[in-house]
Amino acid sequence: MSKTGPLTAASPPLLKIEGLSVAYGPVLALQNVSMELLSGSLVGVIGPNGAGKSSLLKGILGMVPTSGKVTISGQSLSQARQRISYVPQRSEVRWDFPITVEEVVMMGRYRHIGWVKFPGKTDREIVAETLEQVGMFDLRKRQISQLSGGQQQRVFVARALAQQGDIMLLDEPLTGVDTTSQEVIMALLEKQRDDGKLIVMATHDLNTAARECNFCCCINHRLIALGSPEQIFNPDILAATYGGNVLTVNTGNSAAGATLIIQ
Repeated sequence: MSKTGPLTAASPPLLKIEGLSVAYGPVLALQNVSMELLSGSLVGVIGPNGAGKSSLLKGILGMVPTSGKVTISGQSLSQARQRISYVPQRSEVRWDFPITVEEVVMMGRYRHIGWVKFPGKTDREIVAETLEQVGMFDLRKRQISQLSGGQQQRVFVARALAQQGDIMLLDEPLTGVDTTSQEVIMALLEKQRDDGKLIVMATHDLNTAARECNFCCCINHRLIALGSPEQIFNPDILAATYGGNVLTVNTGNSAAGATLIIQ
């Protein structure tokens, strides 16, 4: 298994990351990460708290101080940024901002319609369709502050879907949301993958990563390993990622079963 090589040699990478480092002042959060990711993939980014998973996603987008190179189908980030949509952690969103569900999702269309133009019929249809997909159409006029945590997360996933990009980056989309919302979100991400999109999802849920993701990326301030769940979910790699002893319990899942981390 290669840490940095393409996941499938027969297909060119949709997203290529070369020597990506992220620093916050003197603190180096992520060091020299290189990887190639393909369309039609759901990639789970796993690692302990503070290991740089969020920094990886923000570094790909150029939202934080970085060095290195990110290209999308051979184009620079500045040329192809509109092809990436991003769902931040819920804790980073100001949920008391006076805006409706429908208006939040329409924000995903601004790169298409421009900030000084009005949404057209097509934009409104796309917003309505994505709200239907996440089960939030009936609440489209409600203020986001009036929603549950799971409903709020569905709205932000809908905003990312409305952008209609080729790549979706999601930072802990399943954390702190109800089971129904988790199921809705994962079903949508799987459909996007099956439609040929690249989904990169930071998650603490190792069972979901093992069960649902095509590939897993282990991060602990650097790239520890990149590969299929069958390759990644073994005690040696997980111990190197989490810095502790690992007990893997086989539950009949061909990928990995349940994995317990003992630190």
